[in-house]
Amino acid sequence: MLAKLSPAIRQYLLVTGNYWAFTLTDGALRMLVVLHFHQLGYSALEVAMLFLFYEFFGVVTNLFGGWLGARWGLNRTMNIGLGLQVLALGMLLVPPAWLTVLWVMAAQALSGIAKDLNKMSAKSTIKLLVPDNQQGQLYKWVAILTGSKNTLKGVGFFLGGLLLTVLGFQGAVLAMALMLLVVWLLSLVFLRRDAGVAKNKPKFKELLSKSRAINILAAARFLLFGARDVWFVVALPVFLASQLGWDHWQVGGFLAAWVIGYGFVQGGAPRVTARAEVSPRRQAVVWGALLSVSPLLLAAALWQSAPIAASIMLGLGLFGVLFAVNSSLHSYLIVAYARADGVSLDVGFYYMANAAGRLLGTVLSGWIYQSYGLVACLLISAALVLLSTLAISGLPSREPTQSLK
Repeated sequence: MLAKLSPAIRQYLLVTGNYWAFTLTDGALRMLVVLHFHQLGYSALEVAMLFLFYEFFGVVTNLFGGWLGARWGLNRTMNIGLGLQVLALGMLLVPPAWLTVLWVMAAQALSGIAKDLNKMSAKSTIKLLVPDNQQGQLYKWVAILTGSKNTLKGVGFFLGGLLLTVLGFQGAVLAMALMLLVVWLLSLVFLRRDAGVAKNKPKFKELLSKSRAINILAAARFLLFGARDVWFVVALPVFLASQLGWDHWQVGGFLAAWVIGYGFVQGGAPRVTARAEVSPRRQAVVWGALLSVSPLLLAAALWQSAPIAASIMLGLGLFGVLFAVNSSLHSYLIVAYARADGVSLDVGFYYMANAAGRLLGTVLSGWIYQSYGLVACLLISAALVLLSTLAISGLPSREPTQSLK
């Protein structure tokens, strides 16, 4: 059936399928680690520290990965990412006594490198498959790729909690490693060989962006994802397990439902934003301002001792819808502003900032929650979103195309 499709569509489906499979294991692994080590008695800050290398090496990978993608081709960086994720999962199959903090951090470091190589490669490839005068099509493809990725990450959260309950930690990791190994072998055979190789090989000194627009987008992304992860990554699942007494599958299922819904909204964002007769830059400012209010509303509800479970469900739902639209607009803007030749350099630099934001959010999530509680995490989230919105307001106009229709 793939043979009947155009080469661009065929590559898009292959890249998306590759990205989907990776994302499923990535979401499941995160939930496995959070719940398993919290069950073993680790504090919120100690659980956050397990992801320190995951996020730190994501920063490094996006910076160097964009340069490697421009020199080697995006298919190679994508396949390297898949292979490293299989290796990271394999590292967690050692006897339980070997699963020390440093060993798990090392495995998470490999997983962080793998995840960001895979994501940078997938999103850079989309830029190469759509002509520059078809910005509406580009926005839709980026939204579908990103939204479906987040939906599957949510499925991964649920899968991680379920597999931990049914198979235990090592059984769950083994099942995911075998599945991803099959995907990796298929990707090595079918993915196009030359995608993303720059005509002029970029020099190492070109890693940092010289574009004002890319720098602004990177700063906005750094703050936006720091705002999400400061309460969502560690603080929220630990709060649900410790304060509400939820089981593993309940925590995983609830967070999975949120991320799945978030992914659906993100995938459908073009249908919402395309109706507005303003530029995507201005829309990003409006949607960012709305997002900054949502964590304040949830913080106020918890402060006033409103029903906790209902408040979190409603607050998280509102935050998810608004965050999904913001993330979709930001993801489109970086691909639209990136250079066609050596696109992975700009996209890699941008997602380096994304990973740095997650690193900041992850560390703050454990520290602030342990020291001051969930309400404090929400207040910091609102401040970071507001700063992100102020940054995106300084983005220059892009010529010649502004329409997302």
